[in-house]
Amino acid sequence: MSETQDLTLDEIRALLAPILPRHAAFDGWRPQAVAMAAQEKGVDADVAQLAFTDGAIGMIDAWFASIDARMLEALPADQLGALSIRKKIIALVEARLALLAPDREALRRALAVLAQPGHVVRAGKLGWRAADIMWRAAGDTASDFNHYSKRMTLSAIYGSTLLVFVNDDSEGHADSRAFLARRVEDVMRFEKAKAKFRNAGGGEHLSLSRFIGRLRYPAI
Repeated sequence: MSETQDLTLDEIRALLAPILPRHAAFDGWRPQAVAMAAQEKGVDADVAQLAFTDGAIGMIDAWFASIDARMLEALPADQLGALSIRKKIIALVEARLALLAPDREALRRALAVLAQPGHVVRAGKLGWRAADIMWRAAGDTASDFNHYSKRMTLSAIYGSTLLVFVNDDSEGHADSRAFLARRVEDVMRFEKAKAKFRNAGGGEHLSLSRFIGRLRYPAI
């Protein structure tokens, strides 16, 4: 009896997720990629398709969830604990880039799928989820407006970094890492300016949407 025969659909989804991109790079985020991944893992092809009835967006969601989990494994709390917040965020995003690096063509195809008008809401949720997991790993416990503004900002930083990363052929993806460092530095300066403005009697909502817009579509 196959060891995969008694797996639930959620377990099959999690089992296949990390290897889907190597097939999606050639076959696209289509049922063929699921079939190839299922064959590789000894999962019944028809059952595997049932685990991804939500199509390409579900396959990408599952892959990104596996990246979330592997990022946390690569950077446990005791390793992050000694770092500053700035260095924690940079380390977490760089860990994600390292995990995505072998599958950049699949990532390029995934970003194209997520950019489709019908997937805008789901794409936003995936970006928010990644940012939330990274902030929690960094030890963030904010529950006020900062909880949301931090995640909105990090989601924008991560998204813009991915757009650079998919076309980055520099050694060790140095250009992407430098881009990331600049964006994080921008945020740190903004937070300092926001604190001064607030202390001077200003408002919390000062140009946050315009700032995030600049992060999302920056000049490289």
